[in-house]
Amino acid sequence: MKKLLFVIFVMLLFIQSCSVYQTYVNLTRLKFKMGVTNNIRVAGIGLDGKSRISDFSPMDAVKFTSSFANGKLPVTLTINVEAKNPNDGTGGFPRTDASITSLPFRFILDGKEVVSGNLGNAVSVPGTGDVVNIPIQLSFDLVSMFKNKGYESLINLMLQISGNGGRSSSIEVYVRPTVSTALGSITYPSEIKLVDMEFKDK
Repeated sequence: MKKLLFVIFVMLLFIQSCSVYQTYVNLTRLKFKMGVTNNIRVAGIGLDGKSRISDFSPMDAVKFTSSFANGKLPVTLTINVEAKNPNDGTGGFPRTDASITSLPFRFILDGKEVVSGNLGNAVSVPGTGDVVNIPIQLSFDLVSMFKNKGYESLINLMLQISGNGGRSSSIEVYVRPTVSTALGSITYPSEIKLVDMEFKDK
């Protein structure tokens, strides 16, 4: 009888271990990529439709130069992280819904980390294969971050942020998700570098 109970106990542990492993595998199959960057304002001026310095009005130029002269060029923007949960029950993987409870991020501009942070609220990513958008609000000051750059260089840099001046490799975003499960939280072992146009595995 004791041997039978021991065998049953070992089998239950094995089944639980398999369940834990399967859950881990499923949830680390989540994919992430960089979406659009929008709602960009510099010194209160929107960048929509602007691709070069000459596209700004004389009044905009006055606001920029005045702000720069005061040692500030405040930037606000929204970066959109897109998450996709491929665990829709096909391809040999059971359907698994996910909830991203933490998403520490780092925003790198021209090789410098200008802002970092985390999600304010958990985001649900159902196992349907659909893409869920995660907007992240950022704010920082260009002048304080890049004291060695002149006025024109900073204006061109902010146009690169919007993509209107040509999206460049000077912009990088890194995230490290934590996903909740019925068995506890799973944090990705390392950061993910988000890339435009393609989803990245862990």
